[in-house]
Amino acid sequence: MAERSFAKEVKKLRMGAGEEFHGEGILAVTKALLQSGVGYVAGYQGAPISHLMDVLTDANEILEELDVHFESSASEATAAATLAASVNYPIRGAVAWKSTVGTNVASDALAQLASGGVTGGSLVIVGEDYGEGSSIMQERTHAFAMKSQMWLLDPRPNLGSIVESVEKGFELSEASNTPVMLELRIRACHVHGRFEAKDNVRPAYTLSDAMEHPVRDPSRIVLPPSSFLHEHEKVDRRWPAAVSFIQEHGLNEFFEGERGDIGLILQGGLYNSVIRALERLGLADSFGDTRIPLYVLNVTYPLVDDEVKSFCAGKDAVLMIEEGQPEYIEQALHAILRRADLQTRIHGKDMLPKAGEYTGAVLADGIRQFLEQHAPDVARLPGAAASSAAAGMEGLDEVVPPRPPGFCTGCPERPIFTAMKLVERELGEHHVSCDIGCHLFSILPPFNIGNTTMGYGLGGAGAAAFNAPGARRSISIVGDGGFWHNGLASSVGNAVFNQSDNVTVIVDNGYSAATGGQDILSSKAENPIRSTKQSIEQAVRGVGVNWVRRITNTYDVGTMRDTLREALTTESSGPKVVIAESECMLNRQRREKPVFRNLLKGGKRVVRERFGVDSDTCTGDHSCIRLSGCPSLSVKPNPDPLRSDPVAHVEDSCVGCGLCGQVAHAAVLCPSFYRAEIIHNPTAWDRFAKRVRDVVIGFFQRREARRIERYAM
Repeated sequence: MAERSFAKEVKKLRMGAGEEFHGEGILAVTKALLQSGVGYVAGYQGAPISHLMDVLTDANEILEELDVHFESSASEATAAATLAASVNYPIRGAVAWKSTVGTNVASDALAQLASGGVTGGSLVIVGEDYGEGSSIMQERTHAFAMKSQMWLLDPRPNLGSIVESVEKGFELSEASNTPVMLELRIRACHVHGRFEAKDNVRPAYTLSDAMEHPVRDPSRIVLPPSSFLHEHEKVDRRWPAAVSFIQEHGLNEFFEGERGDIGLILQGGLYNSVIRALERLGLADSFGDTRIPLYVLNVTYPLVDDEVKSFCAGKDAVLMIEEGQPEYIEQALHAILRRADLQTRIHGKDMLPKAGEYTGAVLADGIRQFLEQHAPDVARLPGAAASSAAAGMEGLDEVVPPRPPGFCTGCPERPIFTAMKLVERELGEHHVSCDIGCHLFSILPPFNIGNTTMGYGLGGAGAAAFNAPGARRSISIVGDGGFWHNGLASSVGNAVFNQSDNVTVIVDNGYSAATGGQDILSSKAENPIRSTKQSIEQAVRGVGVNWVRRITNTYDVGTMRDTLREALTTESSGPKVVIAESECMLNRQRREKPVFRNLLKGGKRVVRERFGVDSDTCTGDHSCIRLSGCPSLSVKPNPDPLRSDPVAHVEDSCVGCGLCGQVAHAAVLCPSFYRAEIIHNPTAWDRFAKRVRDVVIGFFQRREARRIERYAM
């Protein structure tokens, strides 16, 4: 179950020439692919392009009508290798994945592709994930583009520019026989806007044509001596062809300003933020009219020397606005200008932060500093005296609490780590190798479990060195998405091959939960265009694991604890695998809430479970919170005036997963938790049963009150 359905929105993909397309960035990318005559599309989900994969899935019927083949790939490496169809055939292909982590996985296939070159246009759509809100290590796609000499597009974040970059990206690829990367920041993926649509184009040369007329060109395969010739071909023919195409088609943009002595050079993806910063400084308006000349690099690699020299000639100084480290473009500008003996001063990281996201406030500070040094008359204008990014922010860190990432309310992965904490009390701490996914939140309080993480599906591989004799076994974690992506071979298969005696916990949500609920091989739901319901247990047994335990309800903390204890203490040799199954609560709520609302509207009887804490019984120990960490489990003032410790309290956000009660039972905590059933649209029998309960309970309550009163006197 995908996080969001685009079934309604994809109907816009049928729009033809002259119609105005309104929508989100990812929809615009899909429309641009169809307008470009793409022959096949593949990819692997991951923010910020997960929704692009969801759009393509929902648009599969339209793709098939145009003879466009679409696949949800097993990994980014699989997606990159799919572009092999464009090596020998004039077929346009596109693939998509998440940022540098996806590019790292795809690097082997991409390097092969970039070396031999392509015949058909090949576009790699990368969801750039850089900045404070990123979920990955802070790296840039730019480095990989330079390393393999693949051209990198970074369009201005508006729908028209994005669509044009997709279309021109294919043309650039074909003109230079080189795969092209298109990076889209999260704001570009989700920006809303409009553009004039064109007719969708059926591929001129289809995959069926290629299969019926196979072409073989050994010179495109990376083998000596071809691999040596590929490098010369890149420099002598492909690079000049790319530069010529970029210039002829005006892919980079110049925005004139009234000042001729200064200017700004910027990555295209930062255009909106730069305009906002200039607007705050009184040097531009919301429509992009700027007083400072701009050179917008919609193609950040390769740079066009003639354009750089033309923009900088006659200027005293320019500011290079380049997000992230190292400052690849800034260094290249220095080289270009020095070779041309142009003395224009280049500023960049000396006035802007060396690392971190370039927000409007950050850019305003950097641009102001640049103006104060090289255009003091402009810097003294009223608008340019706007407050700095830090002004008015003092003390915010004292009143705004930090929000570290954490498990959602009712998350089925939380009880796994609760059980680990309980086992830890008995057997001591174990080395825990984490993996990419929601389970990585276990490294934070209250669990504080996890020593390292090495990559998607590499939880078991990260514990490989600990396959040594010792008093305690190590534990590794991998999610079902990571398991099918890379973990089956690299973690589980490796453990079997090397006769590991350690424990692997496979968290099975039923789909790739962390990336938005996309189906995978082991998904329980029917999928009309994919094969699902493949067993993880059969897969691990198939590669040689003999000790396997499958838990179908992770909320049963007692069973989870006992199974982990058995895995860590059994005398059985070889790798131990625990498969912990429960559906992602977030996706479950997305599916069940609409059904619940419809039943209520229809007057149907609906029962909803809620949990609570008896304030009179709660001891205030709060072990339940330390062993659960559920966002709905909080504290409130103690109603007993003789007790100062706050008592546990269950907020209204509770989804009734039952973990708190299970924890209280498994950890032998206080009996203060209770389960209640809230009945909506009760029947006559429900009302009668309630009256009976009220009478019986009221009788005992009044008797107890009289007893207390009698002894008190």
